Amino acid sequence: MPDFLFEIGLEEIPARMIAGAQAELTRRVVELLRHERLLAGAPTIRSFATPRRLAVLVADVAELQDDLSEEVLGPSVKVAYRNGAPTPAAVAFARKNGVEVDALATVSTAKGDYLAARRIKSGKLASELLAAEIPQLLAQISWPKQMYWRPGRPERFVRPVRWMLGLLGSTTVPIEFGGFVAGNVTYGHRVLAGNAPLLIEAPAAYEPALLAGFVVAEVEVRRQRIRKALDRVCRTIPGARWREDHELIESVTQLTEWPSVLLGGFEPEFLELPDEVLVTVMRDHQKYFAVEDAEGKLLPHFLAVLNTESDAGGEAIIRHGNERVLRARFSDARFFWQFDQRIPLVGREALLEHVTFQRDLGSYAQKSARVRVVAAALAAKCAGVVDQAAVDQASRLLKTDLTTELVKEFTELQGIIGGLYARAQGVGELAAAAIYDQYRPASMEDRIPRTAEGQIVGLADRADTVAGMFGLGMEPTGSKDPFALRRAANGVIKILAEGSVALSLPEIAETAAEGHFELIGRMLAFFRERLEFYLREVKGQSYDVIAAVLAAGANDVRDASARAEAVSSVRNAEEGGDFVALSAAFKRMRNILEQARDKGLVIPDVVHPTLLLEPEETALAERSADLATQVEALRSHRDYVAALRAIATLRTQVDAFFDAVMVMVPEGAVRANRLALIARVLADFSRIADFSEIVVAGS
Repeated sequence: MPDFLFEIGLEEIPARMIAGAQAELTRRVVELLRHERLLAGAPTIRSFATPRRLAVLVADVAELQDDLSEEVLGPSVKVAYRNGAPTPAAVAFARKNGVEVDALATVSTAKGDYLAARRIKSGKLASELLAAEIPQLLAQISWPKQMYWRPGRPERFVRPVRWMLGLLGSTTVPIEFGGFVAGNVTYGHRVLAGNAPLLIEAPAAYEPALLAGFVVAEVEVRRQRIRKALDRVCRTIPGARWREDHELIESVTQLTEWPSVLLGGFEPEFLELPDEVLVTVMRDHQKYFAVEDAEGKLLPHFLAVLNTESDAGGEAIIRHGNERVLRARFSDARFFWQFDQRIPLVGREALLEHVTFQRDLGSYAQKSARVRVVAAALAAKCAGVVDQAAVDQASRLLKTDLTTELVKEFTELQGIIGGLYARAQGVGELAAAAIYDQYRPASMEDRIPRTAEGQIVGLADRADTVAGMFGLGMEPTGSKDPFALRRAANGVIKILAEGSVALSLPEIAETAAEGHFELIGRMLAFFRERLEFYLREVKGQSYDVIAAVLAAGANDVRDASARAEAVSSVRNAEEGGDFVALSAAFKRMRNILEQARDKGLVIPDVVHPTLLLEPEETALAERSADLATQVEALRSHRDYVAALRAIATLRTQVDAFFDAVMVMVPEGAVRANRLALIARVLADFSRIADFSEIVVAGS
């Protein structure tokens, strides 16, 4: 069977959009081939992407669909026959499906007996199906932004289409989109290959032809080529290495088709500026890699990834141009650094009155005042662990760097610049570090603030934002979160889970919401949702473990995380069989109790030994009472694994109880006592996790 190759060529796609589009195009093409019965088994699938193209190559695609046999229902037998003879309805149905009336079958359904015709749907040519379906597939690709580029034409895409390539084996597939019809031609590097057309006679020739045209089409190959070039060029400086930067690697990979690396330098005097400023200028504004020595100290060099090759003379010109641009950037940064120092952060508090936080919530001066109150209250709850004076100082100066020229020029440095200025101006180290770390974690992969003071300030800032926006009715809805409240709440959860401050979610919500009960409830529900996200996406816990743990308490984030890890550990260990079996029994107990309550039965709080008539219920009552004391002691010391292992030993008594004892007996007093017994067992052993939430195979 032939291979199928499709490529769409475009004007340069923004780097940040390429990876997602590449994955989506590949997924949609494969789904289309499977849906149209053109793929069998697990074929080899490859995808390609550069700034100017997206492509997918699928091996072993059928040239023709298999014929499809399908059964078509017609009129009911009552309508189709009258006095044993076919009615016009039966005749018309048979004629429509190309068969004789005698060839019609009778099929029984829930609504009665119906006539049915079996017909063969002939398979279509793959080239016809692909030509018809892929234009619709392209229109469905989701882009953060799209554009029109042909007046009066309906299609929208991320960038104007410039060519398309479609091949099924050696046959051209005439896919039409954006004013172009796919052919058997692609294009090489815009400069190095003179944008020359490259004839592709078969899908297997695609990648070699592009390499000859100075295009590395496979993303991973391009990525490794860049990394090796960075290593090779860096070795020309003794003892130097390039500073690892995953995001920048991804960015330059998606910005180039034929990457090469250039070494440049700058005046050592610029090294007097903080590393954070220098690296940000190089990384975010110029896409340069910083160069450092073995101890991590910056060196006066940079590495630029180019999308071209050049001779020695051309390289010197390019290097000179890059150095000149970087020198100008560094000079601006140095000027702003020196200029900003004329007004210390303490003198900038009043300037925050002129910086708006949110229209209905006022200026950053008002936000800082609120954060200061919240942070002070949270710090007071952590007395002895947190320097309350440092927290107060950091809260006052937290947002003042928004008024500095350096932050206005390099907005990605907000917070960091505040911390650097605070340190340079003699503000205490704890306060300076808290200001520096205030926006951490920026994501679930980022680290949290380094100090307890920074964690308190970060919690206060985020909690104030969530409370303020929720108070205005601006909760996130669906995929829309214009004020990044999910990210703020994620930060709260991560700080509480991984930090050193022992605060609960209610304490944070109540402090930020100033006692507004309805607002507190909404905030807690939102935080719980984010805690579920953290446990699932960051800690990798299964949904039933999360449900079980949070049902036993979701206020203490660190504790909930520890309990989830313990439940997963015991579930997967040797004693996991007892644990899972016990979970099924607990689910049965919960169902019995719910049914009893639905019937209006009263469940006593006390178990009376004199009403324990069967030896199995006596054994369960005695064993569970003894075990409850042991488990509670382990739980109070947060030794959850040991506690869960102890609980698992109750399986023998629980199994014997359900084998020999009927709970819902007619005798009211005995029934009530047995209900009280299983209710006590559930209550005593569900404080770490509600085991009835654990999914048991077959249940």
